[in-house]
Amino acid sequence: MEGERAGRFDGRVALVTGAGSGIGAAAARRLAAQGARVLVADIDGRAAQAVAKELPRAHPLTVDVAQPAQVDEAFDELVRRHGRLDVVVHAAGVDDPAAKEWIAEALLADRPPEVTARLGDEAWRRVMRVNLDGTFHVLRAAVRVMAPRRSGAVVTVGSSSAFDTLVGYPHYAASKAGAHALSQSVAKEAIAFGVRVNTVAPGPTETGMAARTPAALRQGFADGRVRPYATPEEIADVALFLASEEAANLVGAVLLANGGRFTV
Repeated sequence: MEGERAGRFDGRVALVTGAGSGIGAAAARRLAAQGARVLVADIDGRAAQAVAKELPRAHPLTVDVAQPAQVDEAFDELVRRHGRLDVVVHAAGVDDPAAKEWIAEALLADRPPEVTARLGDEAWRRVMRVNLDGTFHVLRAAVRVMAPRRSGAVVTVGSSSAFDTLVGYPHYAASKAGAHALSQSVAKEAIAFGVRVNTVAPGPTETGMAARTPAALRQGFADGRVRPYATPEEIADVALFLASEEAANLVGAVLLANGGRFTV
């Protein structure tokens, strides 16, 4: 399958956030294998360097998407290096391990989770800063670069949790629902300038984030009637489809990639 797609992004310049691991790293590898020059951006600079070293024509960047100045500087550096930007895959995001532990403890004790009343302001703001504010910072920077050239494709990584909200995880669900709506609103604006924006909304996926999920909570996601946890590569393939010319008529789409767990 990968051989059939070789050259799909020949001559393109791509930036991937959260590219030091998980879905972002898989997207960076897929883009490079299909001909793109990739800027591998992650808050963990060493992780970004490790992925970039694997790839031809790749360059690492240390970027915290919650910091608008860092995002703007990353895009400025990209333009200085390559003079153009064709594809953005925004995969950077965070979860809340403490809230997951509270949910798992409740499951094991056979009682309802009690999270909202215990949720501190900083925990709320951390998830919002990265998942929602970070999406805005990346979309804004991408539009600033792409719109003058009347060309480009942006894919944001949302979550099925925006639709099938997990009990006791309000901040994560809200951040991803907000990111979906943000991406769709920007999509309707940006298409007038030749820039397409779409979203892939994964269900449970085998990433580092999933590896930190308590066993009791992972078991709660188990359902023999649907596909198991997705691989990062499977989600990256959806993202690259949305970024490719094959999806030329998709604008503001939110594609569920949840293995059949639910539909909307």
